[in-house]
Amino acid sequence: MDSAFRRSYAAVEEALRNALGSDAGVDAGRTAEELWAVTRAIEGSPVLRRSLADPSREGADKAALAEQLFRGKVGDGALFLTRAVAAQRWGGEGDLVSALERIGVEAMLAQAERHGRLGQVEDELFRFGRIVTAIPELQAALGDRRADAAARSALVDRLLSVKTAPETVSLARQAVSGVRGRRFDKGLRAYLDQAAQRQDQVTATVTSAVPLSDEQHSRLATALSQQYGRQVHTNVVIDENVVGGIRVEIGDEVIDGTVSQKLSDARRTMTS
Repeated sequence: MDSAFRRSYAAVEEALRNALGSDAGVDAGRTAEELWAVTRAIEGSPVLRRSLADPSREGADKAALAEQLFRGKVGDGALFLTRAVAAQRWGGEGDLVSALERIGVEAMLAQAERHGRLGQVEDELFRFGRIVTAIPELQAALGDRRADAAARSALVDRLLSVKTAPETVSLARQAVSGVRGRRFDKGLRAYLDQAAQRQDQVTATVTSAVPLSDEQHSRLATALSQQYGRQVHTNVVIDENVVGGIRVEIGDEVIDGTVSQKLSDARRTMTS
């Protein structure tokens, strides 16, 4: 996310805070779904994308165009935010589409937060992503852009249990839409990053040969939080191939203390 996008998106985030803060009764989940519908409509129309992202047009003019197009088709909250996105100056048509989807994700996460389910949603999205990654046929089915979008959404519904948070299901459905051609797994990772940012924390993926005890999990999270100076949320993945020890991934940084890695390093040393 470059600095120009961050500046424009900050104004949209402020609009979201105003929209949700002005009326506690606003259905943030419905607003998110409507924003994603707007996103798909704009992404599917080259003329509309160009018109709303045109840097030579005044922001007020683009906001008025967005209102003309979507008034009566979405609720007041989604319309207000669509206007806010259209009014900003974006680096290109893709940035406009990304901002619309991203603020929809923020609205859905806000809905989960209101109901005390934000942490649950983050955990469920992570676990669902791991399940899909582990089954190539499932990954192909959800990532096939040639397949009917409604069929892929229905597959998500069948895969996620009735005990899953409704926000998790909505976000997973949105991930299969593949905005801007993005793969399903990358969409989920982007949503997980937003969930972590909303909770002012970073997320670590911990790979271990065996499950960690509650005490081990707590000690590791505490140590990582102290090291990074922020709350660290840990997602544990069990992989017998690591033999022993753990591997920790935070963003692009990898701390590999597994036995398999040490053996691999030893072999390289002996053959060099």
